[in-house]
Amino acid sequence: MKVYKLKRQFNGYKKGTQFFLISESEFIGVKEFVFRTDDLANRISIGEKELMKYFIFIKEIY
Repeated sequence: MKVYKLKRQFNGYKKGTQFFLISESEFIGVKEFVFRTDDLANRISIGEKELMKYFIFIKEIY
């Protein structure tokens, strides 16, 4: 599982909030990523542009 962190504030989440990448999918060239917060209480679904703009990869845990 991959861990990402916010570079800047996004959708009410503060900079530095950690997210787990739950799934990533691609359909006809459109990529979608599903993240869960650290406590697994909240879920967000974003596109590739938002991923590049707001998130930074931290580490991969097994």
